Amino acid sequence: MKKFSNILVAVLAVLLITSCGKQDNGQLVGVLDRPTWKGINPYGMVYIPSGTLHIGPSDQDVNHTLVQRPKSISIQGFYMDDTEITNNEYRQFTNWIRDSLAHDILDNYAETDDGQRYIDWENAEIDWEDDALEELYYRENERFSYKKEFDTDKFAFEYQWMDWKKAAHDYGQSKRTQFIKKNKVKVYPDTLVWIRDFTYSYNEPMTRNYYWHPAFDDYPVVGVTWEQANAFCYWRTKLWNAYKTKAGEVNTEDFRLPTEHEWEYGARGGHDLAPFPWGGYYVRNAKGCILANFKPGRGNYPEDGGLYTVKADAYFPNDYGLYNMAGNVAEWTSSAFYENAYSFLHDLNPDIRYDAKKTDPKAWKRKVLRGGSWKDIAFFIQTGTRNYEYQDTAKSYIGFRCALTFLGRSINDFN
Repeated sequence: MKKFSNILVAVLAVLLITSCGKQDNGQLVGVLDRPTWKGINPYGMVYIPSGTLHIGPSDQDVNHTLVQRPKSISIQGFYMDDTEITNNEYRQFTNWIRDSLAHDILDNYAETDDGQRYIDWENAEIDWEDDALEELYYRENERFSYKKEFDTDKFAFEYQWMDWKKAAHDYGQSKRTQFIKKNKVKVYPDTLVWIRDFTYSYNEPMTRNYYWHPAFDDYPVVGVTWEQANAFCYWRTKLWNAYKTKAGEVNTEDFRLPTEHEWEYGARGGHDLAPFPWGGYYVRNAKGCILANFKPGRGNYPEDGGLYTVKADAYFPNDYGLYNMAGNVAEWTSSAFYENAYSFLHDLNPDIRYDAKKTDPKAWKRKVLRGGSWKDIAFFIQTGTRNYEYQDTAKSYIGFRCALTFLGRSINDFN
């Protein structure tokens, strides 16, 4: 009985401490009013546990041993979108920009108690017939077939990022503003890529329809530059954090582009040294069916089931649950492209970045592409093949998907 009484007193003491939220009892109990954290499960993403990856050529590729030297690295657990970002998902972004511009013109703002202005998305309505919004449309002399259409060149968005490496090496010598980087970009996809990318080829129907027609809603968005992809990730983070804050929950890590080695680790699906996401050495299964959307032969685009791109969840996913990590569209990563990167990158979460300015030489703007696309031959859809494109370039065969760093560790993360 005495033992039970002592336990009861101890429990009551703990409850008293936590209920008051004070730390004046002289004991080291930590900060007691911390928010709860139950973890997250982002919609449309899959969890990829921490592990070791052997990077380098997936096959006996003599020509690429200098840019893909074998190396053992470790990757921290993260989430990744199970599909490429689709047209309809990216349209949520461009529509948000469009509506924000309209709210700004109509002055549809509310104020917080401390005087901060914000858009009340739930209550503020947009009257698209208001004459004040005419500036969002093409002028009458610029309209094709007299249709009233939005001037998408006005859909611009400023995204930000922190230059953590520069801040880490500064040792507090500069103001924080020196490390906050900003870039304002036009966010609407370049729909003319379908014509620009191919000479002597009739692709005007794709230019007219691919981004906006409902038939292509679930297809991967293309015509998006590396900078636009980063703008999307920044907006997606703001959208997520606004919801979490309203729900009284703590904010999470930022959505971002995966590093090239996170991408490769995810693409292999837990199969070390696997040349393809499905693990095998062949691009066809036992029945002769092609396992990805790529170019299986010269002049032979449709044999795999898609003349151009296919739906983002077409074909079977790999063992992590990721779709189209080979083919369909090549995907942007956050990594800068250097031919000899494997010679000096770190073996723990390797990451090489360079924030190229508009005035920098073109070679400094190279960003790593992974996965190959619907127009590429089988070599480019291998999990270990590296390629690049310039950060300010849009193509009809390049898309992206987002990643999100996993916070904390569970014992199962290493099993």
